[in-house]
Amino acid sequence: MNQLHSSQIDTNVVTDKVSDSVKEALRISLRGCDELLPQADWIKKLVKSEATQTPLRIKLGLDPTAPDIHIGHTVVLNKMRQLQDLGHSVIFLIGDFTSLIGDPSGRNSTRPPLTKEQIKANAETYYRQASLVLDPAKTEIRYNSEWSDPLGARGMIELAAKYTVARMMERNDFNDRFKAGQSISVHEFLYPLMQGYDSVALKSDLELGGTDQKFNLLMGRHLQQEYGQEPQCILTMPLLEGLDGVEKMSKSKNNYIGISEDANTMFAKVLSISDVLMWRWYTLLSFQSETAIDALKAEVVAGRNPKDAKVALAKEITARFHCAAAADAAEQDFINRSKGGVPDEITEISLPLGEGGAAIGIGALLKMANLAASSGEGNRLIDGGGVRVDSHVVSDKGLKLGAGVYVLQVGKRKFSKVVLS
Repeated sequence: MNQLHSSQIDTNVVTDKVSDSVKEALRISLRGCDELLPQADWIKKLVKSEATQTPLRIKLGLDPTAPDIHIGHTVVLNKMRQLQDLGHSVIFLIGDFTSLIGDPSGRNSTRPPLTKEQIKANAETYYRQASLVLDPAKTEIRYNSEWSDPLGARGMIELAAKYTVARMMERNDFNDRFKAGQSISVHEFLYPLMQGYDSVALKSDLELGGTDQKFNLLMGRHLQQEYGQEPQCILTMPLLEGLDGVEKMSKSKNNYIGISEDANTMFAKVLSISDVLMWRWYTLLSFQSETAIDALKAEVVAGRNPKDAKVALAKEITARFHCAAAADAAEQDFINRSKGGVPDEITEISLPLGEGGAAIGIGALLKMANLAASSGEGNRLIDGGGVRVDSHVVSDKGLKLGAGVYVLQVGKRKFSKVVLS
């Protein structure tokens, strides 16, 4: 017998007695998720919410450990928005207290804590960027220092008594570090406890997080039971693969799309992903219905160019973080560049000629215009056919340019208008 994965609808608990609206809410909850635990409890909460006309409290906690987020971070935000659109209460929790501890999830060393000033600055940027996905008017913003600071030493001791060291050491990263003889600071045990206590303070019905947060999310469920509350359900979302389609999206791996990147770059980066990865991104990032996505996929299978579907996804994502007009302009810019055309707006730079008004070699000029890291790299780009001057491919590394105005192009997306004088 095949074991039911928790991201599939459990037909044993979804009966004819459950309304169509609850079934639809469950389907939306499960879309793209890794796990929804326990599914039966979530259905009971949905049924109760419908009967009492009381929105469920849905929590997402984020530690502002960096000032910017990329679209990989928005996977859970998208799920929050879907549940928000169903009428439920969304709580965007900023972990200003837990950031002082540092989340040890998935780490093989102690995470250095941030200062209060860093946390405050990052939190402001985080929420401003998250508001591009969530409906700000319907989002409750909370900071976990509200209840964590007043807890005090006595309260912290009482909280710590509600969980055992043995259970804490079941956590993979702690277990692996212990076996490897790597240090584990006592304060790191406090992180999952404090995140779990957030669920108690907020009386949350559902907490969202990435798959790497499962232990912390279950901690919240455990502590709610300890405090006599109805335990929350947990919903984990997968980590989004980056542009390479292999590694999870990460700035350190340079396979990311920052949500503050300009529209043209964002559009072009989405178009660079593989046709296979495109459908996963549709599931996790698009707000189109699953029915619409399935229909589009069927058209591609039937012979429609998959690039059409990718362009639609690129425009949707770009419009979300910019606007529809910017997405249209980015599409036209990409078309122009693909045809060897020059975008309407490019950086202009004035550079001096050589000593005595001597012409500048093309390799050196590419470096001076910040289109290549060095003259040698510029020459290698020329060997690869990736350099154009005024739309003409450069094949001669010995080319020198005298006084004048030139449009230099490297690859499809790097341009610079150079004024030599």
